[in-house]
Amino acid sequence: MMIFSTAAVLPSDYRARQGGWLFLAMLLIFFLSSLLLYAIYALARRDDPYSAAPLPWSFLVSSVCLLMVSGMLHRATRTVRRDRLLKTTWLLAASLIAAVVFLTIQLLAMNQMLQETALMAGNGRGLVGMVVVLAFLHALHVAGGVIALGIVATRAAIGKYDHERHFAVDFTAHYWHFLDAVWIAMLVAFWATTGGF
Repeated sequence: MMIFSTAAVLPSDYRARQGGWLFLAMLLIFFLSSLLLYAIYALARRDDPYSAAPLPWSFLVSSVCLLMVSGMLHRATRTVRRDRLLKTTWLLAASLIAAVVFLTIQLLAMNQMLQETALMAGNGRGLVGMVVVLAFLHALHVAGGVIALGIVATRAAIGKYDHERHFAVDFTAHYWHFLDAVWIAMLVAFWATTGGF
């Protein structure tokens, strides 16, 4: 009779990876189509004087927070592979804090845009409103990423990851890199179609 060690037999992460990449592909299609529709709408309203409403500077500040999250998560994927688990946990926790700061700044910026006179004037409601809607859609995905990041950070703190089992850390980093790329593309589109900063 043979006795198998449960430590030697690890379940495959293949399906989780496949599902993760499929999820990111689906989100990519969603955001690309949203940006395309925004570009068409902005082009149709290019003669509207209210479309030149400036973007809040806090969009740039929040972008720095988003890049910090992505950078710390990239480092966390490296440290977990080297079994530096305490450092991984600290990087994940710091990323979580920066993500919450990003989300807070974004919500304040969207509120500021909604209070601007160009939006209240009536004609500018369309383009400024679309900027707020797209920023809000991105913020919803960030909120989902914050929840996932909280779960991964908690699981890292109790020792669920090591050099062999770290897909959740990797996928969280990929998701936040994706959110970075989408936000930068959105910010460029907003800058090109509104009054800039």
